Amino acid sequence: MANHQSAKKRIRQIEKRRVHNRYYAKTARNAVKVLKGTSEKEAAQELLPKVASMLDKLAKKNIIHKNKAANLKSKLTKHVNAL
Repeated sequence: MANHQSAKKRIRQIEKRRVHNRYYAKTARNAVKVLKGTSEKEAAQELLPKVASMLDKLAKKNIIHKNKAANLKSKLTKHVNAL
C-alpha cells in the first residue's frame, strides 16, 4: 500500500478519473447501441452527429483509442446510409 502522501493522493486522483471516464465511455456505448438499433433513417441521421461527437471527445481525451473511434464512426455512417 502507499506510504507517501503524494502516492495516496495519486491513488485518489486515479480512482476519481477512472469513475469519470467509465461514465462517459458507457454513455457513448449506449448511444452507439441506440443508433445501431434505429431503423428509421430520419431519426438515425439526427443521432449520427451527436454520437460521432461523443466518440471524438472520448478519443481526444484518450478514453478510447482514436482508431477505435474512427472505426465506430465509419460503421455507424455505413449503417445510416444503408437505411
